[in-house]
Amino acid sequence: MQKNSTAPTVKFGEALLVLLVMLAIMGLGVIKFGLSPQTPVMLVIALVILWARIRGHNWDSIHDGIIDGIKTGIVPIFIFLLIGALISVWIAAGIIPSMMVFGFHLISAQWFVPSVFLVCAIIGTSIGSAFTIISTIGIALFGIGTTMGINPALIAGAIISGAIFGDKTSPLSDSTNLASAIAESDLFDHIRNLMWSTIPAFVVSLGLYAVIGAGAATESHLGKIQTTLTVLNQNFSISWWAVLPLLVMFVCAFMKIPAIPTLFLNIGLAIVMIFIEQPHTSLAKIATMIESGFVAKTGNQGVDQLLSRGGISAMMSTVSLILLTLALGGLLMKFNLIQTVMIPLANRLHGNGATVTAAILAGIGVNIFVGEQYLSVILPGKAFKKTFNDRGLANLALSRVLEDGGTVINYLIPWGVAGAFAANTLGVPTLAYLPFCFFSLLSPVFSIISGFTGWGLKHQKTVTD
Repeated sequence: MQKNSTAPTVKFGEALLVLLVMLAIMGLGVIKFGLSPQTPVMLVIALVILWARIRGHNWDSIHDGIIDGIKTGIVPIFIFLLIGALISVWIAAGIIPSMMVFGFHLISAQWFVPSVFLVCAIIGTSIGSAFTIISTIGIALFGIGTTMGINPALIAGAIISGAIFGDKTSPLSDSTNLASAIAESDLFDHIRNLMWSTIPAFVVSLGLYAVIGAGAATESHLGKIQTTLTVLNQNFSISWWAVLPLLVMFVCAFMKIPAIPTLFLNIGLAIVMIFIEQPHTSLAKIATMIESGFVAKTGNQGVDQLLSRGGISAMMSTVSLILLTLALGGLLMKFNLIQTVMIPLANRLHGNGATVTAAILAGIGVNIFVGEQYLSVILPGKAFKKTFNDRGLANLALSRVLEDGGTVINYLIPWGVAGAFAANTLGVPTLAYLPFCFFSLLSPVFSIISGFTGWGLKHQKTVTD
């Protein structure tokens, strides 16, 4: 028997066992023992490499898998570094402090939590980037909410849910365009069809935030709010022109300018604002701020803790996790572990409800095992395309499922790219805000209901149609 040392085949049972062992290690490490995700993911990578060597894969194949995996994340990693720089200069320029001051005056404390969800959803739809929403207006809203004494995990859940809704329903969103392209459906038809699961998830989420958030801000915190307002006004440049960078973001989104030049433009604008408001600021101080983050020195411990953040170095923990998870994803793809499990399951499905449910679970599974948002759309899309077509389901049905089971779930995975980013940016662990990220939790539920009831489930047009 001739042995193929470059590409040995893997059987379904073996691939499933490898994936389950991976899940057990990462789940126990993060959930039971409270470890940071980097260590369990690194252990899993080592075990996958060991398995690959035992199965006859050579070192070149292993290295290629790691490189191929990481290559897909180079642009997002660069964007994360720019966001770290953006956060620090936006605080120094008074942009985020101004948003906090205006928010204290404009948003009712009683309806603060649902208001956060709505604001992030509306602005997110206009900009089309959940990461940008979370790292800019999200930080400002988080600061307001924590000052009001509201549970930080609840605020983070509302911010992230609103940002995801905006990202999911915007024609400017990378993930929305990707889901549409993978399923070969028209972008705007795809967005309209998303509403069958997105609107119910949005309405129920808004109701839950209204109920849970009612009374979350107590009268006892009014004095703290007034103190915070005084500190912000005394230590930062608070003015309406601080909204200019946010308007620039809207303009860039409208003109379909990519994220990287948009972030560079906003960083540059914020630096100009710093020099105008604080003309004696040195270039060395700006550079240190961009590299290490802004350090608030107001004398108020609460405000200093809220606004001492940002900087390239602050993103390195997230970047390290992303590099590890992308490397793991590259190895799983290289050795066909994910595909070996998904494709046979997709080919054995019967009934629309089972087909939709399996595709949803496949997207969730890729998020759990790989931790990469784009792959959670690409892999199930390719695996289930034929199954959906054979069942007479339209491409729009598949593209909606890819969003509901793939895009929105990555924010709930501690070792996921989006989950790690959100947790690092807001300072709330992924597992802490997960129970309050209602939109992410409900979107797949309503998509599965659609699959079994046929409500909003698009079918292929017949010749007579």
